Amino acid sequence: MPGKGDAPVLPGARAVARHVRISPMKARRVVNLVRGLPAKEALTVLQFAPQAASEQVYKVLASAIANAENNERLDPDALLVSEAFVDEGPTMKRFQPRAQGRAYRIRKRTCHITVAVEAVAPAAPRKAVAKKAAPATEAAPAEAQSKTEDAE
Repeated sequence: MPGKGDAPVLPGARAVARHVRISPMKARRVVNLVRGLPAKEALTVLQFAPQAASEQVYKVLASAIANAENNERLDPDALLVSEAFVDEGPTMKRFQPRAQGRAYRIRKRTCHITVAVEAVAPAAPRKAVAKKAAPATEAAPAEAQSKTEDAE
């Protein structure tokens, strides 16, 4: 993917689904859930998301991962959703007959879903490090005792 200026370009791939019969606002809600997540984790999030648009976004993300794996020879476990956005597509205009000869316009909105993934170094699993409590100093109680003795 071409980069701007002298910034190093990370290897990656993208996929686009055009003319998807879902409102762009509804699709953006789902895309915002996965932006910036590791690719495998994003697939899991989309698999269990209750929104109807999650199925379409899942397919686009799976396609982007497959593109990275087959075309760019990247490890699917080391992919990150670097870019995900939804653009407005063409709107189909229909008419619904109403009472007394009137007609109401129905707008059937479409959208274009774009997902880009890029390779990052696979994160090593972190080990849980238990922090030890700071040991209580023995000087503090001694000072308290000396202060009480001075008061007497």
